[in-house]
Amino acid sequence: MRIGFIGDIVGRPGRQMVRRYLQVLRESERLDFVVANYENASHGFGISEKNAQELFRAGIDVMTGGNHTWDKKEIKGLLETMPLLRPANYPEGVPGRGMQIFEVKDEPLAIVNLMGHFAMPMVDNPFIAALRIVDLLEAKGVRSILIDMHAEATSEKRALLMMLRERVSAIMGTHTHIGTDDLVIDRGCAYVTDAGLTGCRDNVIGMDEKIPIERFLTGLPGRFDVPDKCKAILQILVMEFEKGRAVDAYKIKIYSEGDTEMALKARIEE
Repeated sequence: MRIGFIGDIVGRPGRQMVRRYLQVLRESERLDFVVANYENASHGFGISEKNAQELFRAGIDVMTGGNHTWDKKEIKGLLETMPLLRPANYPEGVPGRGMQIFEVKDEPLAIVNLMGHFAMPMVDNPFIAALRIVDLLEAKGVRSILIDMHAEATSEKRALLMMLRERVSAIMGTHTHIGTDDLVIDRGCAYVTDAGLTGCRDNVIGMDEKIPIERFLTGLPGRFDVPDKCKAILQILVMEFEKGRAVDAYKIKIYSEGDTEMALKARIEE
């Protein structure tokens, strides 16, 4: 099976790039299933029902969340009615689910959403949650498992890879919005520390630069805004799984000017 993964979609510019290019990518890269992170999709903070429907129509199959999952009040109902996940390591009783199994090319594919500890909201231990979920999936005979690890700390993402690289198919890092160049297939697990944002690329992590600069200069709070017009980018990881193992992985970048590049090819480590 061939899987596409898009990291944090930031605001209208990110959604526009997905609408404009994802169906083309599904055809050109022969994608069977597409995962994306929604937590910044509606003006940078959470996701609305309207924008969720927009992104699903554009060709996304399931979306994962993170620390901004709860920013829109309507999300509680959407988590029950749409293929939207929230981090699985929120405490028991929180609405929604952090893992879902899909049938892709007559084979089960599990998508898991986790959130790290450092500089993030209070949640349960993501490593213990990951082990519990992977044990459950293996007992069900699910071999193809993709994890979105939404975390600030690179060490948490790397540690998850070291712990699960022989048991899951892919670990995709999200949250920092800055794409990393460490795409690797390690013992059959595709891994990147951060997939990078899809949205504005000419400011500060997809947001207008004025407020971030003021905050760094003064320490005073301010609300981030997503510009209506900017130079945008779509970043997508393309992976191929065979019998639960990643056998190929690469990254494509598409710019709003229409330029496309093969940004990164996975190094294979045995």
